[in-house]
Amino acid sequence: MFKHKHPYAPIIQPDTTKLIVGTLPPPRFSIGELLKKDVNFCYGSYYNSLWLFLDKIHDLNLRYDNSNEAITERKQFLIEHKIGVCDIVESCERKKIDASDLGMKNIKLRDVVGYLKRFPNIDTILFTGGNSKNGPEYFFRRHLKEYSLKLELIHNEVPRIHQFKIPVMSNKSETSHEDGISQSLLSFRNDKRIIKTVSLTSSSGAANISISRLPLYKQLKAKNPKFNTFDFRVMQYREFF
Repeated sequence: MFKHKHPYAPIIQPDTTKLIVGTLPPPRFSIGELLKKDVNFCYGSYYNSLWLFLDKIHDLNLRYDNSNEAITERKQFLIEHKIGVCDIVESCERKKIDASDLGMKNIKLRDVVGYLKRFPNIDTILFTGGNSKNGPEYFFRRHLKEYSLKLELIHNEVPRIHQFKIPVMSNKSETSHEDGISQSLLSFRNDKRIIKTVSLTSSSGAANISISRLPLYKQLKAKNPKFNTFDFRVMQYREFF
């Protein structure tokens, strides 16, 4: 049984407003066997097109190799656009060493809600996949139950949009009756913080078949035969990135 551990810690800045949430990178990133065009960074697999989409949208002219420069380029983009990354799977076990979400067993999830509480400027979660089994939204729904929270549907067309509410935390100074020492205590206010979630079409090549079945894609393809699944995701991602 292969122990598949996420190789990267969450990337979140104090001013982060959007959080990308996936599952975890292919096993080769955990064991250090990268391909020539892989980047040793979040979503660095050359066969995961997230950075290709962002490159196209923002005209970044990114490098696609194992260099430190390629990592720096991506870090700078995230910081400048107040985007963080916190994949929801910390570790799992696999019988077969591949990147299949369905192949994950004995899954340990990250405390994403805990990060949301620590970083109050985050107002949007961008899932790199939908609610299919072992996808990021699927796990996040399970994670929310631990906090007695749930997603509320806002928009049912792809990409589906939900929201949920978490209590707003604040520091409240209280005085002890026994020793008169003032202590700073964490407390909850009655108002709620609303966080939107967007379930983007997966950036992996495996999602191409599902895209080709979407009515909108068929309509756009009929108007322009050169329109393809890459163009469709660039169009979709552009609205949220």
